[in-house]
Amino acid sequence: MAPVTAATARVGLDIGATKTQGVAATPDGVVLAEVLATTPTGGDDVVAVAAGVVAELRARLGADLDGVVGVGVPGLVDAASGSVKHAVNLGVDDWFPIAERLAERTGTRVVVDNDVNAAALGAAQVTGHHDLVYLSLGTGLAAASILDGRLRRGFRSAAGEIGHVPVDPGGRPCQCGQVGCLETAASGSAVAEAWPVEGVAPAQALFDAAAAGDPRAMGIRDRFAARVADAVRLVCLTVDPEFVVLGGGVAQVGERLRVSVAHALAEQASSSPFLRSLDLPGRVLLVPSGVPVAALGAALLPSAET
Repeated sequence: MAPVTAATARVGLDIGATKTQGVAATPDGVVLAEVLATTPTGGDDVVAVAAGVVAELRARLGADLDGVVGVGVPGLVDAASGSVKHAVNLGVDDWFPIAERLAERTGTRVVVDNDVNAAALGAAQVTGHHDLVYLSLGTGLAAASILDGRLRRGFRSAAGEIGHVPVDPGGRPCQCGQVGCLETAASGSAVAEAWPVEGVAPAQALFDAAAAGDPRAMGIRDRFAARVADAVRLVCLTVDPEFVVLGGGVAQVGERLRVSVAHALAEQASSSPFLRSLDLPGRVLLVPSGVPVAALGAALLPSAET
């Protein structure tokens, strides 16, 4: 490996509801070091932990890095000002200047974006595809688009909030205030509600039980896969990306998730020559296992600035 210098090492932070993951990476996406820390609640406390992760990465590499830190954070992000709001799991409701506060603590320039946008950049890097939608199946459901190699944030930074598209007027209330949103049926939270377990990830337990032949688990798995397929179809019919990459916590189920979603897409297209012509099952990919795509994508955020 070539020596790490201030010109080659970049830092990316993925600040999640429970953990903050930091990586130092080369400009071409090779991860050089990784640090994990527990995420606290409250904007200033979150910044303090993030600054500690940056310091630990510097110590591990013995390098000054390149003077820029990229941050992916949940919530509504104003990338221009580096502020975030509605990051409920972080205890941040109103606009909080996370970039300014972290820059003060680290002595670096800080670039901030939504965590799903950062993950999309990381997915594009590790898959080698630069026309894709990253579909995050985590606690909620959200998407981010890399179209013709460029990140699409939207006019009000709300591009990709497909989890809050109402699809079932008789469905369950959503935390956004609407009823029957796609997120209520196609997310990690939806799996946890339908298949409650303790000690293991609900999605993993559900797919394991379905693979073992449990009829109820098979039904829940297939209904969940069909709703994820709805999300895939929605983004493909909206922006027509070359690929849709499944990521987020549910994606830890692995290839079984991709196969189930592809099967559901094929079934949905069985009576539609139009849908069959789009080959939606063949356009679904799975984020590579074990790759910290959100933190890696955060490290690449400075290069994606517009």
